[in-house]
Amino acid sequence: MAAFYFYAGYAHFKRPWFFYKITPPFLKKWQAPINVIVGVAEILGAIGLLIPATQSAAAWGIIALLIAVFPANIYHLTSKGAGMKVPIWGLWLRLPIQFVLLAWAYAYT
Repeated sequence: MAAFYFYAGYAHFKRPWFFYKITPPFLKKWQAPINVIVGVAEILGAIGLLIPATQSAAAWGIIALLIAVFPANIYHLTSKGAGMKVPIWGLWLRLPIQFVLLAWAYAYT
């Protein structure tokens, strides 16, 4: 799980344009700082998962983050891919996967 979130955080810096596109319109004004905050939070969460003393807190942080970014997943679906060529079935599948990720993180609490 730590590797997954470390890569996800890295992706925010490697491909920020992707995350900018799926930022809901009401947050567009702050898309750059939001992207950095989410990327840093994912990397810190990944590191926290590797340290036994911080593992539970890191997992709770990841749970909070997953809830916070869920509107971006919904916007990605309702905007029909936010201008990206993404199959609509993949966007629908992404929503329940978010709950799988929540359960996975909860297992570390």
